[in-house]
Amino acid sequence: MITFKRVGHLNIGVMKLIKISITLGVFIFLSFSCMQSTRENMPKKQFAIAIHGGAGVISKNLPDSVRKNYEKGLQEALDLGKNLLEKGSPALDVVEQVIHVLENNPLFNAGKGAVFTAKGEHELDAAIMNGKTLATGAVAGVKTVKNPISLARKVMTETPHVLLMGAGAEEFADSQDITRVPNSYFDTENRRKQLERAQQKSAEILKSDTYGTVGCVVLDKDGNLAAGTSTGGMTNKKFGRVGDAPIIGAGTYANNETCAISATGTGEEFIRHTVTARISALFEYKNYSIEKASDYVIHKVLQPGDGGVICVDKFGNIAMPFNSAGMFRGAADSEGLFEVKIWE
Repeated sequence: MITFKRVGHLNIGVMKLIKISITLGVFIFLSFSCMQSTRENMPKKQFAIAIHGGAGVISKNLPDSVRKNYEKGLQEALDLGKNLLEKGSPALDVVEQVIHVLENNPLFNAGKGAVFTAKGEHELDAAIMNGKTLATGAVAGVKTVKNPISLARKVMTETPHVLLMGAGAEEFADSQDITRVPNSYFDTENRRKQLERAQQKSAEILKSDTYGTVGCVVLDKDGNLAAGTSTGGMTNKKFGRVGDAPIIGAGTYANNETCAISATGTGEEFIRHTVTARISALFEYKNYSIEKASDYVIHKVLQPGDGGVICVDKFGNIAMPFNSAGMFRGAADSEGLFEVKIWE
């Protein structure tokens, strides 16, 4: 039989280590519980909303008339969202209707103002997410849907799927009460000039012309969060390219336990780094504030110039960080905030 000799001073050392470990574990548990309790006791706003109209190389030398038109477009969308929330409209309805305003504005790269593909056409993407149920709907590469955000919502409510693309999404639209338009409806002279510049530069990417998106994130009076994003994609894109906007966890995300987020910028980078899901995870698992979580991902994970995000957390706190020259954005809440910004 094998026997073990007990060494007294060694056992005492082991017992001390065990005691220290237990004490440390209890301290960490109590500290985390305290932080969680403090967070859950934070005051909650009745409602909050943030919107964006794209991020990128936005020159500060924009003519005043052009700048004012952008600001007016953002103000119209934000004012609609704020009024709907004050009346008690559900978050999903607000997101859809606000994005309609932005999709119908030719200044923004979504809907009417969508950029051209390399073939001189328009292919649009959109996604919407319900923070209460995590239900999601998205479409990619649609060509005849006036407001892609509405078709994305139909995917969420009328199918068991999350993402429909191309011809399949168009066929699905045929069966729904969705406004259709010829592809030429999306044409604008400004976007055509952008395409011409991009093609003249061939492989060189003009970030001032290339990217753009619109988005909306909302906390409603029932405490529900929702997020939506819509885009015309990338100028001169080829081969059915799809960016981050319709990819849940990359360009769009909402969860009542954490926050709602919509992204804008270099879609490939937002996909690679699962940007919106990562911000939500930092909020949930590391107890970061929404400002700290979004700042970390935008400024520490992404590269300068990649873009930005708009976020509303479950308490109604708003964050809108970006690492590009500018980002068209706006925010409002139940405590009187109402602002539209581009650079500052």
